[in-house]
Amino acid sequence: MANRLTWAVLLAPLGIAIVVGLFLLTVRAGGAAEPEVGLTAAAELVSPSGDAIGTVEFRQAATGVLVMADLKGLAPGGHAFIIHEFGSCSPDFDAAGDHFNPEETDHGFVHSNWEGNGSAGAHGGDLPNIYAAADGSARADFFTQGIILNSGPRHSVFDDDGSAIIVHERPDAYGEEESDTGARVACGIIRRT
Repeated sequence: MANRLTWAVLLAPLGIAIVVGLFLLTVRAGGAAEPEVGLTAAAELVSPSGDAIGTVEFRQAATGVLVMADLKGLAPGGHAFIIHEFGSCSPDFDAAGDHFNPEETDHGFVHSNWEGNGSAGAHGGDLPNIYAAADGSARADFFTQGIILNSGPRHSVFDDDGSAIIVHERPDAYGEEESDTGARVACGIIRRT
């Protein structure tokens, strides 16, 4: 009896270590918030009259998502460039809803303190402004940790109702309060590629 008790005492920590190790291995191998490197998505943006405005591509890396915009037909100057909460641009661009904000955080980059999991900081959909040249073209690359392309995590753009990306008439001031960015001048539904 004493031998069995000795073996049980000696093996119990080993059993606990195995269970914890398997749990950590499962999380690292694709748990809900682990980025699936290489996932891609894109949005074809159109104006309110249906004219093609350009494309926004998304490429997932280990620590966030690269957002690449190639746009045309915009008024020269700055424009807010924001991911919105619903994957719809019709019957009008208001169908895209408000800013994508799954963590219900405050607005603006003054709150950005991302920890790589979408759990802190500004709205997940807050991106830097884009700037159109005199000919109306805009080309920009951004890196964000506010979204993920995996299905499942709260900050996934592929939740039950999808997401859209909107170009606004005026630039965002990045402040604590949402600034008046004017009309929504382009919209595109984010789709997997």
